[in-house]
Amino acid sequence: MELVPVTDKQREQEFIQVNIELHRKVPNYIRPLDKDIIEIFDPKQNKAFRHGECIRWILKDEDGKLCGRIAAFVNKKYKNKGDDVPTGGIGFFDCINDQAAADMLFDTAKHWLIQHGMQAMDGPINFGERERWWGLVTTGFHEPMYRMNFNPPYYKNLFENYGFKLFFDQVCFGLDPKKKLSPRMYERHDALARDPKFRADYLRKNNLEKYVDDFTTIYNKAWAGHGGLKELRREQVAAMFNQMKPVMDEKILWFAYYGDEPAAMFINLPDLNQWFKYLDGKFDLLHKLKFLWVKRTKVNTKFTGIVFGIVPEYQGIGIDAFMIVEAAKIIQPYTAYTAYEMQWIGDFNPKMINLAERLGDTFRSRILTTYRYLFDRTKEFKRHPMLS
Repeated sequence: MELVPVTDKQREQEFIQVNIELHRKVPNYIRPLDKDIIEIFDPKQNKAFRHGECIRWILKDEDGKLCGRIAAFVNKKYKNKGDDVPTGGIGFFDCINDQAAADMLFDTAKHWLIQHGMQAMDGPINFGERERWWGLVTTGFHEPMYRMNFNPPYYKNLFENYGFKLFFDQVCFGLDPKKKLSPRMYERHDALARDPKFRADYLRKNNLEKYVDDFTTIYNKAWAGHGGLKELRREQVAAMFNQMKPVMDEKILWFAYYGDEPAAMFINLPDLNQWFKYLDGKFDLLHKLKFLWVKRTKVNTKFTGIVFGIVPEYQGIGIDAFMIVEAAKIIQPYTAYTAYEMQWIGDFNPKMINLAERLGDTFRSRILTTYRYLFDRTKEFKRHPMLS
């Protein structure tokens, strides 16, 4: 077998092609958009290059056939609570079902990370944002959501046989949006509904500036300062909303208020992979036009949770149930959605796990796993510490 570093456009295309060749016949595989993979490794598009660097390899067999790939990266901004060793990352791992091939990829990444001062590696993770391309699918091998990793079940053995250990599980929750909510949800809703100052409503695109303000307020009160998350500036939120606007479905973007004060939000989008799976990984001008046609003619029956947040002073009083019941009044009769799945929550965050489990008849729809490998094999392994 031969390991080849990715140094030019031809190798970059081969890096993308590995994923296609290995998974095209795997049930539920959806080819990622090429542009979404390419931008990860483009210093002009990925801000992580300001604080780190990365490298990629492809693996070929004796006949020149593609049989694996891996990326390794260091990022000064990559920190987990309780970390006591410098840790790098590996990601975009694909490999045939052959432990020797996998070991060659892991060894190569490990040696590069050692040369860059690292003492451990986490993977598969992203060189950038944690809400995308993060974790190995270990439960729930159904169609991936947009910018979510996908792999066959045997990858788990490749990681664990090499010596990776579970650092944390990433739990996704699903529910049937057409199913009547639990009686407890309605009870909690009705308790707050007695106070007319509580209200919930969905976003209107013609008043987007208001919801930019409301999102910024709720996010910064609910999330900033927790787990290293920083405050969002209003202009950042405005840019995010403008980017999402073409695919927004107003009826699944919800805010709750007490009087005029933003108190909670339930932010969802249609699962873009339900449309992108018809584009064969392409998004040039022709495929953008095809996307518009697909979006118009193919009913999207799945939506996904992006952000759920409650301002601290309104937590624990049932405003989550109030908002969900109000949303169900619109989503159930007036939309075509038959499936819902939330983005992952780390198992180290029991508060958010409990919140997700209280939203209704939710179930654990998918688990992705972030693994860690300590280069010093005598050092005590520690799982990600629990958040209080």
